[in-house]
Amino acid sequence: MPFNRPIPETKPRTKLSSAVGALVEAEKLMQIAILLPSAAFIGWLAGAWADSRLHQHWIGIAGVIFGGISGLVYVVRLAVASASNSANEELTEGPNETGGPDEAGNSDEKDSGKTKP
Repeated sequence: MPFNRPIPETKPRTKLSSAVGALVEAEKLMQIAILLPSAAFIGWLAGAWADSRLHQHWIGIAGVIFGGISGLVYVVRLAVASASNSANEELTEGPNETGGPDEAGNSDEKDSGKTKP
């Protein structure tokens, strides 16, 4: 029975992959920073248009509120998806270096002449 290390060793990231990862994270943060005000602005524009067409004065405020809420919902969904993607990347990072069987049941160790039952 092969010994499986409890904590697998991970390969250190190269400078290029860590730089690209940093740029991806910065892009996600910029997307969040731009998304919230733009959603509220688009809601305000839609509300102002509806105000002018329906001759009401409260629809613009409702549009800003609706745009803000929809922007927050999208940001929360984006954050949850990002968190689950990063958790999946941590679990599946790199090849199996523990010497034990991988997901398919194949072992990295060379056969030492023993037959498997």
